[in-house]
Amino acid sequence: MEIDRRSIEIALEQIRPSFMMDGGDIRLLNITDDGVVEVALTGACHGCGMSVQHVKMGVERWLKEMVPGVTEVVTADF
Repeated sequence: MEIDRRSIEIALEQIRPSFMMDGGDIRLLNITDDGVVEVALTGACHGCGMSVQHVKMGVERWLKEMVPGVTEVVTADF
């Protein structure tokens, strides 16, 4: 199942304010054919010790709920 990039962007827009409150942001980098969404954290969120937990417990859960076909969310440097 091909995941619509726009659907991911819309879902990220809904959670972006929580990153911005902490001086950071989240950016969509890539979506693989098997449903893995690759994001980058920027600003204060880049390199934060809690970033992996926030992505797995927050972003991944949200995207799986909002966008059919998402299997995992991973972080990457850009």
